[in-house]
Parts: sequence; C-alpha cells; structure tokens
Amino acid sequence: MTIKQMPTEPDNPAFNDRSMRLSPRDETFYCDPYSVYAQLHKRGRAIYWEDYGHWCFYGYDLVNRLLRDKRFGRQVLHVTTRQALGWDDQPPHLADFNRIEAHSLLELEPPAHSRLRILVNRAFVSRQVEKLRPEITQLANQLIDGFEHDGSVELISRYAEIIPVIVIARMLGIPAEMSRQILDWSHRMVRMYMFGRNRAVEVDANTAAAEFGVFVGEIVAKRDRVPGDDLISHMLTARTKGDRLSVDEVISTSILLLNAGHEATVHQIGNAVNTILQLKLDPSALFASDKATVVAIEELMRFDPPLHMFTRYALEDCEPLPGISVRQGETIGLMLGAAGRDPKKFDNPETFIANRDDGPHLGFGAGIHFCIGAPLARLELQIALPTLFGRLPGLKLAKAPKWRDAFHFRGVERLDLKWK
Repeated sequence: MTIKQMPTEPDNPAFNDRSMRLSPRDETFYCDPYSVYAQLHKRGRAIYWEDYGHWCFYGYDLVNRLLRDKRFGRQVLHVTTRQALGWDDQPPHLADFNRIEAHSLLELEPPAHSRLRILVNRAFVSRQVEKLRPEITQLANQLIDGFEHDGSVELISRYAEIIPVIVIARMLGIPAEMSRQILDWSHRMVRMYMFGRNRAVEVDANTAAAEFGVFVGEIVAKRDRVPGDDLISHMLTARTKGDRLSVDEVISTSILLLNAGHEATVHQIGNAVNTILQLKLDPSALFASDKATVVAIEELMRFDPPLHMFTRYALEDCEPLPGISVRQGETIGLMLGAAGRDPKKFDNPETFIANRDDGPHLGFGAGIHFCIGAPLARLELQIALPTLFGRLPGLKLAKAPKWRDAFHFRGVERLDLKWK
C-alpha cells in the first residue's frame, strides 16, 4: 500500500546561509513541520536554528551517528562544573524538579546510566512485555465498550491517553484509579522541555514534581517493607554484583517510567489514527496479519512520530560536521522527525508505504539512550490500533484535529471521531 501525503501549504522560515529563524510555536509550523523539513533537506544536513540558539542536525545518517557519539551526552556536569562553563547556580524554585531529574535514567551518562539501566532493563525486554498482551487487549476493548454505542468520541482523552498510563501504572504497582492524577503531574512536568517556557511553567512543574515524588515515595516505602509482584518491588530488590538502587533512584525511575512510558505512546496513537484517516488508508489491509501490523506500525512511526527534537550537550570542544564547531557545554538538537523524512535514506519519504523496507526509523532514538520502553510501546500500538479500527468500521474524522502547541512532542490535543 502506497499513499502520497495530502498536500499542505508550505511554511516560510527565514533562511540565511546556514541559519534559520522560525519560532517552534508558530502554529503553521507545529501543525505541519514536514514542509519545513523538506526545505531543510534541500539545504544539507544541519542548520543553526536561531530561535533555539544552537545547531540542529536532521540528516538521517548524521542524526543516527550523533545519537551514538560519545562526545555528546544528556548531561555534562559529570565531566566539568557549572563554574567552568559559566553557568548560573540552579534556581531554588526548581529544587524539587531537579531532585527528581538527578537520578533520571534519561538524563544520566555512563557509568551511572549503565548501572541504572542494567538494574531496570529486565522488566522491559520483549519476552517480558509480550506477557502483557492479553491485559492490554482486554483494556482496549473495555474502553471501546464505553463509547462504541455513542457513535462519536474524542479519542485522546477516552482511549489514547488511558491505555499507556494504566499499563505502566499496573506494571509499577500503582493503582489504576490514580491515572488521571498521574497524567496531570506528567503533563505539568513535561512542559519543562517545551520551547519558551517561563517562570510560571517552571514553578508549576516543580510543584508537580514535589507532589509526584511524595506520592511515589509512599508507594516505594510500602513495597520496601512488603515487596509485591510489580516493577517497583523488582527495582528495590534487584541486585547486580551486589549493587542495588537507592530509594531516591527508585522514585526517580518510577516517575520517569510513568512520564515517558505513556507520553510518546499517547501521541503516537493519535498521530497514527489521524494519518490513517487523513490519507484514507485501508485498516483491514494495514492490519491484515500480525506481520503486516508490525511493519505498518513502524511506517506510521516514521511518517508522523511523537518525538521530533532530542537535545544533547557537547562533552568536549568538537566538530559534529567539518566547519561546524561546538564548545563543551553547548547544546545540539537532533531532529528525529526530520531524519525520518530524509530522501537520502528513505525512498519517496513524503509517501506512506505500508511495507517499506529501506531501514529503521529513529523514533526511539539510538545508542545508549535508545528508549528502554520501545518493546512495550510497540506492543501497545500493535494492539490499540487494530482493535480500534476492527471494532469501529467506518471510522472517520468528525472535524480537523487540534494539534498541541509543542514542537518537541508532536501530538494531537483533540481527535474527534465518528462512525455512524
């Protein structure tokens, strides 16, 4: 199945030699960044994005290489100091947020990252995740039971948000009835990674982090006294060469898994449903078999992924590309969404090809920070999408989707559907 993307009005970023000025909060852009990506790919593999104030790289091979390049990392203070970099001290109003982030698997580099990942990884290997298939299938069907006879639904709040947050909460041993509160804390914390955040966003994120930390800390304390058959208990009791996670590390890791374990999957479900309906794809052909489903899901993730920008620090003065220099402590941006539309890697990248076989996408990243939850996210998508379209034949858009004002995490804020 090969479908050409529907045409859109092109954006008009201001290019100047190797730089670009375009606000990530420009509505035309965040609703459709792909026309800008097409322009970028005609200009090379990198651009200095003036609005961010750093170099951004978008060629597939280059992004793939830089994700694995040990000259760059998610943190830099393990090799230097704030004073040496000329950075200000951490602001007091972010103390609770930074306390959680200090032990975050996503923000650490080796050896701390390696140690933490080894102790957590076992729960997310494919053979463990596959055991969740019956539970996820039952949950998807229960949710559809709740709105099937209505003839319409807002999919994000009634389906896409609920599946991944309940699944990861159950894995951790957190009551499913807390899912709405978890979503609230998570959304407020994730705003810290958005372009143009202000002090109000920071204060609110810090408050959410403090409340989230207290909540998870109480559950961790209970599991420390009486372990159960859940991931928090596993993290508390896991040993590698006599090493174990501290309570603070378990709290931080639990919050990371709750945030990252649902945020991207929510948006990928919404983006995928929108793609299928906008392009008038045939779900019965896309999901005709387990094999077809697996391949189609990967193409849906390449075509319109949730994570579009992944930033890293330079750990030393270096040249990511000849003629492009970065100093230690400076940020670079890796444009994962643009890499998935690189014509040098993907044949006809603007075209949806269900059985595409010209290489993997970078939606889950690469290198040591490859998404630990990738097997779980894939399983959730392989169940949620076929179940939805199988249960609701004739599914269509009731109105145009409302996109979130968030370039880094591309997703639909509202997706109104109907089928009667």
